[in-house]
Amino acid sequence: MTGRKDIRDFLSRESACVLVEVAGAAGSTPRDTDAWMLVSRERTFATIGGGQLEYMAIDHARKLLQGAADSRLNIPLGPEIGQCCGGRVALSFRIADKETRARLIERSDDEIAQRPHVYIFGAGHVGNALAMALSLVPLRTVLVDTREHELSAADVPGIETCLTAMPEAIVRDAPPGSAFVVLTHDHALDFLIAAEALGREDASYVGMIGSKTKRATFKNWLSREVNRPELCKWLVCPIGGTAVKDKRPPVIAALAAAEIMTAALNREPLPPQNRRKPVNA
Repeated sequence: MTGRKDIRDFLSRESACVLVEVAGAAGSTPRDTDAWMLVSRERTFATIGGGQLEYMAIDHARKLLQGAADSRLNIPLGPEIGQCCGGRVALSFRIADKETRARLIERSDDEIAQRPHVYIFGAGHVGNALAMALSLVPLRTVLVDTREHELSAADVPGIETCLTAMPEAIVRDAPPGSAFVVLTHDHALDFLIAAEALGREDASYVGMIGSKTKRATFKNWLSREVNRPELCKWLVCPIGGTAVKDKRPPVIAALAAAEIMTAALNREPLPPQNRRKPVNA
């Protein structure tokens, strides 16, 4: 499984930068006290909320790099700065020394490790488009395929890739609350992966690309092969809904990404009725 780029890239390039943290937030504010960003002389990493607040923070941080700024700002978010949230934000600033950098890397790694996992099975046109759509949100997205060429051709920053001859094993090893999206090049493989995912007790989302006909075929397959046709109740198929009649991969990906993100971030498992023995037990 290949890794993803993260804060290490920024820190390796920037010898001097300032850590900006939201130290206090009262009333209506863009972000809460878990927000932070890094500011160097030319670049930034992460965000504290954007707008005039962030512009002021970046300017202040760069003055601090020149040795001419305080380590704290208390900013009212009102007409005086052109931001109408109405709350108040306290910002802290400090030079990111070696120890701070190490803590930020550890903090970032912990945050990424705690993100809900989304497994996309199939590195075809829709799979790549979906991976691209999900790469921008705080999910840990893994693109899985049995074909080395297709997987190596996938070039989506911010996601992981996994080459495996047994994708169903990836389903079994996934952490609780994971989401599974099935769109491989083979219907039989789709069915195997989807059944394995639906047989889990804790999946937040199981979706399969297809049509009403494919869904009906899959239900028959579940009845014949695993004697559990009821699993089909919790399958999302087709992914992305039916409100938009457009089969172009980027459109399907955009529609599916919204429903996947909602399910994964809410981390709500499939209904209790689904909590039975695994399909292949």
